[in-house]
Amino acid sequence: MSIAPPGQDAPLTPAGLTDSEATERLRKEGFNALPRDGRRTLPRILADVLREPMLALLLGSGGVYMALGDLKEALVLVAFAGLSVVITVVQETRTERALEALRDLTSPRALV
Repeated sequence: MSIAPPGQDAPLTPAGLTDSEATERLRKEGFNALPRDGRRTLPRILADVLREPMLALLLGSGGVYMALGDLKEALVLVAFAGLSVVITVVQETRTERALEALRDLTSPRALV
């Protein structure tokens, strides 16, 4: 008894795939693995944080305060913007590590 799965040309048999069919499918489809996006590096995380609109708003507000002559308020806003960047980068880095650990723990395995 052989049954052709939907979208497949080669029929399935109780004996399984032939070596040539298995090799051909491996060449065409690749390994049976979940796709993994590249891990974000520290410079990439920093670049993503620096592109945030809220950071631009804080720095722009600091510039307005500086233009108005209130140096103390400008420095406070710029300091908080810098602190925000540091906190966000640390959190994102920890998140990347945690996600990588979870991916390793949930590695799918099948007994065939």
